[in-house]
Amino acid sequence: MKQQNLHEIVAERVAAAASTIRTNDVSAVLGAEARKNGEVLETPQGAIVAETGKFTGRSPSDKFIVRDAKTDKTVWWDNSNAMSPEHFDLLLADMLEAAKGRHFYQQQLFAGADPESRYQVELFTPNAWHALFIRHLMIRPNPDELQGFAPSVTVFHLPDFEADPARHGTKTETVIALDLSRNTILIAGTQYAGEMKKSIFSLFNYHAPEDDILPMHCSANLGEQGDTTLFFGLSGTGKTTLSASPHRALIGDDEHGWSSTGVFNLEGGCYAKAVGLRPETEPEIYAAAMTPDSVMENVIIDDMGHADFDDISKTENTRIAYPLTAIPHRVGDSRGPAPQNIVLLTADAFGVLPPIARLNHEQTIYYFLAGYTAKVAGTERGVTEPTATFSTCFGAPFMARHPREYGELLGKRLAEGEVNCWLLNTGWTGGAYGVGSRMKLRDTRQMLEEALAGNLNDVEYRIDEIFGLEVPLAVEGVDSAVLHPEMTWADKDAYRAAARKLVGMFDANMEKLGIDHAALLGAGVNANAA
Repeated sequence: MKQQNLHEIVAERVAAAASTIRTNDVSAVLGAEARKNGEVLETPQGAIVAETGKFTGRSPSDKFIVRDAKTDKTVWWDNSNAMSPEHFDLLLADMLEAAKGRHFYQQQLFAGADPESRYQVELFTPNAWHALFIRHLMIRPNPDELQGFAPSVTVFHLPDFEADPARHGTKTETVIALDLSRNTILIAGTQYAGEMKKSIFSLFNYHAPEDDILPMHCSANLGEQGDTTLFFGLSGTGKTTLSASPHRALIGDDEHGWSSTGVFNLEGGCYAKAVGLRPETEPEIYAAAMTPDSVMENVIIDDMGHADFDDISKTENTRIAYPLTAIPHRVGDSRGPAPQNIVLLTADAFGVLPPIARLNHEQTIYYFLAGYTAKVAGTERGVTEPTATFSTCFGAPFMARHPREYGELLGKRLAEGEVNCWLLNTGWTGGAYGVGSRMKLRDTRQMLEEALAGNLNDVEYRIDEIFGLEVPLAVEGVDSAVLHPEMTWADKDAYRAAARKLVGMFDANMEKLGIDHAALLGAGVNANAA
């Protein structure tokens, strides 16, 4: 297949194979189609509820990148499965053959709120609810923008097609294959809708540095004074909760780019976790979930037909997809200026990191590359202590290039302006998980608000002797004892042992990445001294 014509070839062959194609149906029509086709259930509020079968989350081991002349030296292959161009073309041909006589939904959407760098994405799927999902999650062009639409990215989604490992070079019948030279994505063997969104993000992450754009797995909001804040954090660290503020407007909650001109959302919607959702704690997300044609994935419906967000019998990874227009307190064009503040979130279950610390730029890059949080001890016999989790750039599964490239680009962006950077620990205090207690959300919010208001810029700081971090001696409204983790432990020797153990885990992670962390941290930062 000719490289420059692959988008047209896919569109033409799907059109030739399909019995019918519906193009750019709006959300209400797609919701009605999904109900008519028997694809989904419905709540009394009009939300649709879809089941994704045996896959209730992503299948990272089934994700492949085509290894060709362009990607051979540029992809981080330690983090990615390779597929040959021949296997990709054969997989595409077989999927097109399987499309014969079937009905398809075609969606033409944008990825990227910045008109100068956005992608024009064309997606084909046989399921109305999957088309509705991606329409919610991407940016919906207005009719004028659809005139002359020329796709730069094609997604061919055939979830009931099973790949043949011997024939297609896959590991199983499930495959998510990205041809980054021809910007074409093939998804088969899984109904989980998040694969579509994350594949587009992965493609963006590969190409963005070529355009001097830092791709970021983070949330972003805008203050009343026009100040942008970025929130990086893995699951369970409070990224969604803390980025939602009555005093700040949401730019986006998951995927962004940072160019020389500012920050922009890659998406036009949200893909929120549903477990434990309450109108009292997350009113905007709850209200959005209740809107007609929002998409609930694997949410249990009770005997009265209502969504039960506490029932995780099917999966803990229940999700809700809805457009950003369902959030009243948002930035209209999903863009903001370069950030004034960056917040790196962690939930340290070892109980040794300070609840807040001011980072210099070298430390910011270090903790960005580490992407650290900790999972609590499980119920499995013999597992008695927390487990450190490192996901580089806070999104390792989606980073197609080596982390070093993203770290260098972050350093470049930081050097272009005055950015305050913070490490915010929402984890444990007074001891590790099982001994200590979780940081009070009230204290975390207060520390965050004081930092974003600039009230911590000129206060007195101490240098943590083990981690080399600047920690404020006092924060208005917060017990000062909490700011000194060692003082909250009854056994000070146990604290120091746990802290040094965590430092060793950081060291080992950087060595695994092949990054000279000592040089990165720079003079005066003694994170390795302990």
